Amino acid sequence: MTRRHATLPTELGDLLVVADGEALAGITFPGHWHPLPADALGVEVEASRDPVITRFGVELAEYLAGTRTEFDLPMAPAGDEFQHAVWQMLRDIPYGTTVTYGELALQLGDRNLARRVGNAVGRNPLSIIVPCHRVVGADGSLTGYAGGLERKRFLLELEGAPVVAQARLF
Repeated sequence: MTRRHATLPTELGDLLVVADGEALAGITFPGHWHPLPADALGVEVEASRDPVITRFGVELAEYLAGTRTEFDLPMAPAGDEFQHAVWQMLRDIPYGTTVTYGELALQLGDRNLARRVGNAVGRNPLSIIVPCHRVVGADGSLTGYAGGLERKRFLLELEGAPVVAQARLF
């Protein structure tokens, strides 16, 4: 199978889902901060006719219904060695809990890596299944999320994670 993509309607908005062979390569929200480049999408397919994208849709529906806490899909995200290390750490964050960028940097052996960790988290190409929404600011506040803070809050509340109230700009 070649690289391909489809739009999957969800209660979080229409997700752009990219599959490569039997694995997921990308999941992005509308308005995503770091969208996948057009040449990384492959051909457009109908979501319901692609077994990988359909399976993701089923697992996502279970997650959003509160009956799934982990995703079992093969993944093939493009990134460098450091990004892959950070993304694996994200997958190890338990459902319903949060960690800070600094804590992840310490796990890598150097608190000074917090900004670099934040960059890798922000460039996570597999939103939701690589749970970057579980990373919060040093004070526990909700900070940057490529899919928007409302979605981050929604996902954390869905998981029952402690969420610090954010000041509203408007």
